[in-house]
Amino acid sequence: MRIVGIGASAGGLASFEDFFRNTPCDTGMAFLVVQHLDPTQKALLPELLQRYTEMPVFEAQQNMPVRADSVYVIPPNRELRVFDETLKLEQPEESRGLRLPINVLFSSLASAQNERAIAVVLSGMGSDGTLGLQAIKATGGLTVVESPDSAQFDAMPRSAIAAGCADIVAPAEELPDRILAYVRRVPEPGESLHHDHRNLRSLTRLDPIIRVLQKHTRHDFSLYKPSTLHRRIERRMAIHRIADLADYSHFLADNKQEVQLLFRELLIGVTQFFRDPETWDYLIKIGLPELLTAQPPDHTLRAWVVGCSTGEEAYSLAIAFTEALEPIESRRKLNLQIFASDISPEAITLARRGQYPLCIEDDVSGDRLARFFTRHNNYYQISPSIRDKVLFALHDVILDPPFTKLDMIACRNLLIYFDVALQRRILPLFHYSLRPNGLLMLGSSETIGRLNHLFSPLKPKMRLYRCKPFDSFRHSDFLLKSYPPMSTLHKEQPVRSNQVLPQEVTNTLQSAADHVLLQVYAPAAVVLNADADIVYISGRTGKYLEPAAGKANWNIHAMAREGLREPLCTALHQAMEQKEPLELTGVLVQSESGTHAVDVTIQALSEPDALKGMTMVVFREAPTPAPSRRRKPASAAESDHAEEIQRYQREIESLRQQAKQTREELQASNEELQSTNEELQSANEELTTSKEEMQSMNEELQTINTELQTKLDDLALAQSDMQNVLNSIEIAVLFLDQDLNVRRYTERTAAIISLRESDIGRPISDLTTSLRYPDLQEDARRTLNTLAVSEKQITTNDDRWFSVRIIPYRRLDNMIDGVVITLVDITETKNLESSLRKHSQT
Repeated sequence: MRIVGIGASAGGLASFEDFFRNTPCDTGMAFLVVQHLDPTQKALLPELLQRYTEMPVFEAQQNMPVRADSVYVIPPNRELRVFDETLKLEQPEESRGLRLPINVLFSSLASAQNERAIAVVLSGMGSDGTLGLQAIKATGGLTVVESPDSAQFDAMPRSAIAAGCADIVAPAEELPDRILAYVRRVPEPGESLHHDHRNLRSLTRLDPIIRVLQKHTRHDFSLYKPSTLHRRIERRMAIHRIADLADYSHFLADNKQEVQLLFRELLIGVTQFFRDPETWDYLIKIGLPELLTAQPPDHTLRAWVVGCSTGEEAYSLAIAFTEALEPIESRRKLNLQIFASDISPEAITLARRGQYPLCIEDDVSGDRLARFFTRHNNYYQISPSIRDKVLFALHDVILDPPFTKLDMIACRNLLIYFDVALQRRILPLFHYSLRPNGLLMLGSSETIGRLNHLFSPLKPKMRLYRCKPFDSFRHSDFLLKSYPPMSTLHKEQPVRSNQVLPQEVTNTLQSAADHVLLQVYAPAAVVLNADADIVYISGRTGKYLEPAAGKANWNIHAMAREGLREPLCTALHQAMEQKEPLELTGVLVQSESGTHAVDVTIQALSEPDALKGMTMVVFREAPTPAPSRRRKPASAAESDHAEEIQRYQREIESLRQQAKQTREELQASNEELQSTNEELQSANEELTTSKEEMQSMNEELQTINTELQTKLDDLALAQSDMQNVLNSIEIAVLFLDQDLNVRRYTERTAAIISLRESDIGRPISDLTTSLRYPDLQEDARRTLNTLAVSEKQITTNDDRWFSVRIIPYRRLDNMIDGVVITLVDITETKNLESSLRKHSQT
């Protein structure tokens, strides 16, 4: 069973109506609905949705099982999750700040359903749902977004689209058909064996797609398993509703955006904290302690996490190292340096951020969460002590040189996507990168194959191996054989110095920086981001920069050597305000070898796109000033020299004091602004939440008001119909309530009893009548009390006869609520009767 999560906020009721009115009731899927609701008010959403669909609609309850062809709605003041096809409800934190229940549902759905998960974002304000869609997309699920043009409030759809995590974008009424078409086209995981064999016979048809991908991304997928490629390509074809592989090849060649989307699709990695807990327990208790105790004191343990995806595996290893080190002697100052690499820039960005949804509670114990994470309203933040142990980098294990001199390599569930030939190249490369007795950690479905001469298992059924002392690199062509043949790589034409590189060549930070450096500057240089952090280094910069003591800090102000820091700080601010390069000449810099002069060039970069908004700082050695040939007396020269040094020292000390005071003032101002900003942000989040909740409640009230107005119109029409019926039968009818007050009457009644519109509500005893019926009120009261029908023939002052019939007024709920008096004119009947009587007497 597939589970569809649907999230909306303001304007969501209309989108829900469009969606469910066009959703068949026999899809075989379950629908979980989350809307921003006022936590203090009872929601009417289940009753309203039931009017739009024939599927049963339930308000979600704790531990309620999820059934197909059913709709489940989140209750107020709750967070909805799904676990093992069962609903879980939790109370959100007391804070009235910005709540993101849609992200909570989508994240849990990603963990529970993986590739089967489907998430839909409809109308709403804010950005709730975007992070959840990213989690769904990371597991290979389907992400669907309502078209911003059709949404009453387009902020949520636009946020999801801007984040690049929307597979399908369409109006709400078209989304069910698009979802069903996708589900019919893409087979269920584990049920596509025949489909894959059919595609294996057409493997050559993938060549155009592989070539396009390699041209635009430099990555070669020809050695990936064909079944994996076909499944991911089939998914993109289903999203675009393209039936033929050749048609998709043409579509891909003409659409660069689709190339990037397919590239990301092929890089989808499923990962989590401490996957396969038994393996991690063994690693922490036995594997790592044995490795650590064998190392010399002050040793830095080097590890490499290959295909790290969004970082969970790398941080798990850092936590495992910390826990394994605790029982070892405290005098051993062992450190850990983890290199975590992946070829997905988006995954590396998320990994560096170190923020994970609250659903990681299912994988990480409470003790670890309390020790190694900081909980925020809607996510967990990895602690700095663990974050500082991991260095993330873009790296292709197939094309790029490996990290070396490693004590451990973790490559989990990456080899399963490679064919056997590529696996036989990668594993010897891992052996080459490991130190003797180093550890290799593979996924639960991966093995070393026939390479038993390179690795020995630590324990059966656990994919932990120890590196054997075997010289894999004794052959001169070992490294050449470890990479794809050069003939398969894309060959670029040499570029002349005045030739503009195409956009795809300068698409990454490293290639763009190398291009500018090689064409313009040859000396040592660094590239800075907007915060003056060093993001790229070229050449040897040790004479000008050095790591600052304490916590690792890549900011150039912290790394600049003595004498360079102050002029560099001023020049960076000045360079950002001008287009031309800024030159600093003869800056005296102090280093271990003494004081030397350096020329510094600072250039703010606006192109290419990869370097836009960054700054390049280039260092050139300056010639040492030649000593003056005119000589002064030794004593006078020494005196002048000492005085000049003192003057310089005084100026330097004064500038330092000024800079220190300025920094303190700026720091105080920054703290005040930060505090004010946080308060404003908190107030803004509360206002946004209240606005969305009020909007949702207002929509419900508007819907109910519309229905009530419709009912009022129907009642008015029914009243008009009844009035016309009564008037058309030409019978005088008088309706009295329980107090015998006038409730309603027909026109013919007014000719017998003096009645007009203003008499509605008056007692019948106050009215004048032409009937000679003084007991009318008493008979009406008797009928009201006994429910017995009264019928009499009464004359009028003008000698007319009427049959007066009094019956109880019975409502639809069988309650007596007054009496009905009918007056039928029988004058002609009486006159005829009198004539007949006279005729019979004669």
